[in-house]
Amino acid sequence: MTRKEELRKRQEQFIEERGVICLDNVSKSYSTGSPALNGISLNIHRGEFVFIVGDSGSGKSTLIRLLLRELTATSGQVCVMGRDLAKLRRREIPKLRRNLGVVFQDFRLLNDRNVYENVAFAQRIVETPSREIRRNVPAILATVGLAGKYKAKTRQLSGGEQQRVALARALINNPSILLADEPTGNLDPKNSWEIMKLLEEINEAGTTVVVVTHNREIVNAMQKRVVTMKKGVIISDEEEGAYIDDED
Repeated sequence: MTRKEELRKRQEQFIEERGVICLDNVSKSYSTGSPALNGISLNIHRGEFVFIVGDSGSGKSTLIRLLLRELTATSGQVCVMGRDLAKLRRREIPKLRRNLGVVFQDFRLLNDRNVYENVAFAQRIVETPSREIRRNVPAILATVGLAGKYKAKTRQLSGGEQQRVALARALINNPSILLADEPTGNLDPKNSWEIMKLLEEINEAGTTVVVVTHNREIVNAMQKRVVTMKKGVIISDEEEGAYIDDED
């Protein structure tokens, strides 16, 4: 067995035992004061659908930024797909992020380009051959219900359609994990439910889905695993959980 094969085998064993996302006693402090995260531990296994909820300032955004390796932990260990993120070299970070599809509340689309180009951009970054891009982009746009919109400029789309473009872009490279940070925050109830249905379908197809949200109605209705954060710690982690009202 080559060293590369041995490393891959160890990573797979780690993922099987501890999950595709693993945080072990993780803290993150900024220079401004109290820690944003204070000794949290969390394991998310392959194929799970997990809501992360909590009030503003609870540490949710810091957690997402740690998983993306935009930040590094002050202490503790953060692992994604079997890799200790603190040990990643800078040049290895883009490869990590290919395993992570990310959807944000504000869409973050390229407004000077059409729908097709927004989605194709994610494939060009990873140097996918043009022939494959021409096949993959229409397929993923059909999956998110935008087959007829590929020529439209993103600014011509509704909020729900823009979030579908963002979702298509996040999924085009077949990530193992999809992180959705307030994906329904700028959407009306109808579009919010449509986006959540798409996320559920994506999860059922095998992608691990982690959703940060304030949407109490959606969390309570979907009955997925719910991790609740408050002031930098995890106060609850429940299968088929519900949104916990904040009580001091």
